[in-house]
Amino acid sequence: MGRWFTDNIVEPGKLPTLLALAAFVLTFLITRTVTRLIRAGRGPFRNITAGGTHIHHVVPGVILTVVGGFGAVGSGRYGAGAALSAVLFGIGAGLVLDEFALIVHIHDVYWTEQGRQSVEAVVLATALALLVLGGFSPFDVASLTPEERENRLVLVVTLLLNFVLVLVTLAKGKPRMAIIGVLVPLVAVVGAVRLARPGSLWARRRYRDRPRTRARARLRSYRHDRRWGRPRRRFQDLIGGTPDKPTDKPPAP
Repeated sequence: MGRWFTDNIVEPGKLPTLLALAAFVLTFLITRTVTRLIRAGRGPFRNITAGGTHIHHVVPGVILTVVGGFGAVGSGRYGAGAALSAVLFGIGAGLVLDEFALIVHIHDVYWTEQGRQSVEAVVLATALALLVLGGFSPFDVASLTPEERENRLVLVVTLLLNFVLVLVTLAKGKPRMAIIGVLVPLVAVVGAVRLARPGSLWARRRYRDRPRTRARARLRSYRHDRRWGRPRRRFQDLIGGTPDKPTDKPPAP
């Protein structure tokens, strides 16, 4: 059954990626379920502390990611060792990215608005893994014709051009499109051609003396956020939980 699955369902060599992705998603969902139960005071789950210090699950996540990563490098793409390393890596990555916002802010922002960054990181990582499983790769030369493989200059120029487009997209304040554009060049092209987000590095440098372009960029950004902001927040609340409402009380002395 296992041989049939790997031969007919999963492309050869991609089973570890599939296992890592499955472990990653399941770990994130289970972790979010447990943390939401702890937050609500339900069930037997409690925060883990040692000597009065709250041990965040990013700590075991880093350990499992390192162990699984080195195990994957040493075991190759086939065999039980590769599968086990992939599962360990997926579990560790799920624990780490679930507290991605904590790493960014160096502060416990798990249930705050900044904590939404963790959900965005998990969704983006899942999308990238699915693209890799689907065969998208900027360095994949298997799909090139023999003539294209011989002309290495064309390959190098194509990769460099895509890299420049990704940098332009990132400078225009579109990090999601830039990351996905690494694997799907068309996304990078769209992100590089369209107007920059207000406040981005590109807008500050290139729109400084172009008031009409600045106005168009602000209007496009406003319309985009109004259309997609609320659905995105609802989706984040659905899978990650609703952040705490900010209070106007002064901090305790």
